Amino acid sequence: MQLETVHCSKDFFVGPEARVRYTAGGHGEWNMEKLREPLNDMQNCGLPAALEVMGERWSFMILRAAFNGLYHFEEYLGALGIARNILSNRLARLVEHGIMKREPLPDDRRKIEYRLTEKGLDLLPAMLALRQWGEKYGCGVPSNPVLCDARDGLPIAQIGIYAHDGRPLGPRELEWRQSADVGKAVETRQEEEKVRPVLNVLH
Repeated sequence: MQLETVHCSKDFFVGPEARVRYTAGGHGEWNMEKLREPLNDMQNCGLPAALEVMGERWSFMILRAAFNGLYHFEEYLGALGIARNILSNRLARLVEHGIMKREPLPDDRRKIEYRLTEKGLDLLPAMLALRQWGEKYGCGVPSNPVLCDARDGLPIAQIGIYAHDGRPLGPRELEWRQSADVGKAVETRQEEEKVRPVLNVLH
């Protein structure tokens, strides 16, 4: 994915989507370039691709049910309170995109189980992050039962963003870089500003 440059003055970042005030005083009148994702590129970004498959409520509710050990169409139907035609459509879509797979039962091949694939299992962190966000800002009540570490019996940690060495990172500790610049040390503040993203976050 190619990154998009955003041209700046000392007062404003100017990009195709927004004008964001630049508050790093003391740098004089020098110009610089910022890097950010190409926000109009829907083909080479993983987020639109993920939302195309999972970007509505019932897909995640089916995924949650699958993680809770449901396998059969009638089980999903009874547990979720979903309309039969919507369930059929969503299951077919999840199978089409490789999130789930249909497996006939060995003793009765007329009966079908829906099981998560490796691709589907990889959605667990995303689902848990959304759930934790909903607990914090939505219902405001921790879930019960509580998802715990099977070894220690303690609740799992908050899903977060971590550096390659395990350090937790906040929004202001992130930056976009061209692939050729990954791993290069930033020697000066001016060079650092060239690769720091325009983040719409509160100060």
